[in-house]
Amino acid sequence: MFKNIIYKATVLTIIAVSACSCNKYLALRPQNGITGDNFWKTKEQLQGAVIAVYSDLETGGQGGLSPAAVFFHWGEVRADFVVPGTGVSTDEQNIMNGNILPPTANNSILAWQPMYQVINLCNNILDYGPAVLTNDATLTQTQFNYYEGEILTLRALAYFYLVRSFGDVPLKLHSTAIDSDVAQLAKSPAKDVLTQIVADLKLAETLAPVSYVDRASDRGRINRFTVNALQADVALWMDNYADCITACDKIINSGKYGLVPGDANWFTNLYVNGNSVEGIFEIQFDSQQLNPYFALFAPTVKNQYRSDPNIIDNYYTTDPLVATNVDIRGIDVAVHLADQSIYKFIAFNPNSLRTIDVSYAHWIVYRYADVLLMKAEACINTTGRGQDALDLINQIRTRAHALPTSALSPSVNDVNGLTTYLVAERAREFAFEGKRWYDLLRNAKRNSFARLDLLQAAAQESVNGLYQQSVLAKIKDPNFLYFPVPKYDLQNDPNLVQNPFYK
Repeated sequence: MFKNIIYKATVLTIIAVSACSCNKYLALRPQNGITGDNFWKTKEQLQGAVIAVYSDLETGGQGGLSPAAVFFHWGEVRADFVVPGTGVSTDEQNIMNGNILPPTANNSILAWQPMYQVINLCNNILDYGPAVLTNDATLTQTQFNYYEGEILTLRALAYFYLVRSFGDVPLKLHSTAIDSDVAQLAKSPAKDVLTQIVADLKLAETLAPVSYVDRASDRGRINRFTVNALQADVALWMDNYADCITACDKIINSGKYGLVPGDANWFTNLYVNGNSVEGIFEIQFDSQQLNPYFALFAPTVKNQYRSDPNIIDNYYTTDPLVATNVDIRGIDVAVHLADQSIYKFIAFNPNSLRTIDVSYAHWIVYRYADVLLMKAEACINTTGRGQDALDLINQIRTRAHALPTSALSPSVNDVNGLTTYLVAERAREFAFEGKRWYDLLRNAKRNSFARLDLLQAAAQESVNGLYQQSVLAKIKDPNFLYFPVPKYDLQNDPNLVQNPFYK
């Protein structure tokens, strides 16, 4: 249902929204086609504009990386699980090795335009969508509220990726309608961007629907529990542990979600078919819209990225006595040992690789396991809740048939020990799902970088030996942990200032 809506409703909308006069600063391009007399007249046009934002997450509209590809690159390439494949570029290798230079215009990985394009699409709907309530009497206030809740959340998601990846970023909350509207914006402090995200999500929670009538829409569009998942993630980043626990409990207590059983059908249900009982928000790919991951990971092409060869020994471990006793998340899920390929996005099962024409595994933004482990992390940092954290971690481990050799036994009052265990468990659970770098940075920066060792250990594992000592020194400067402002935008906006590490 959801995919049919996308491809029937958005062709005209995407042309109107995306095919504009020229590339402008931050991808906040003129939107003349959707602000004139012929648009914002009917509820169908409004629906098309909303669905176009989801379509943009899949494909992007300006060339280069789509947001779905950005989610992987920004969340994994700087971390320790990814190593270069045969098709890796020099720019990508530089990022892996901490040799990050202010990007040129063609370095798509370090470009923030995909996120700002999503933001501008959202801003257009928030600014002009209310006119449809006046112009089309068949649009109900309830349906409009649902759309507004979705769009506020999608804008918040885009800004959350930006602020975690770049730190201070320009904050623009209104649409760019014509050339003269392209503002010359300075960066806003990260705390102000986060404050706006929190406010948007608070409003969105009151507006978004609880659920949709079909499973694809319920997992592929924003509902109230998607808002709660993002609220929990943002609260955890801001060290607001009580707020994180509250948001997680809303999802847990809903009874709507659960862990996919760790049986023979686990991989198929969670990754191959998608939209499982565990999924909360998944970017929906199918035969009509393929994902970008086959070219990134498949060994049958010049894959850009492979798995670190030590990931099984270091994280999942093996049973030397019983070869079939395995953590179900490791071999032939995180990695295919024969060629080190990142496997969960490119396979149907351990013996069957996808081909490019059926490369439509979903990108899972949030799933129930993430909710449990976000709550566990918040409990670790809440006095008296260490045992709750261990119980949640063990719930994840039990589903995964995790081996005793990967278990730790921290005291319920040992915050450092519990954190080490939690970060390792998140690594096992979400390998290559775009979370590793943010997990490391979030836990490292807490309490004035008290756990800088997490980033140091990752660098020692993944960075080429020629650059390792340099990176270990750079890590001590917090500004190094965020990307530089793209060169193109610096050249076109005199009010933008480069990240001081890269000056």
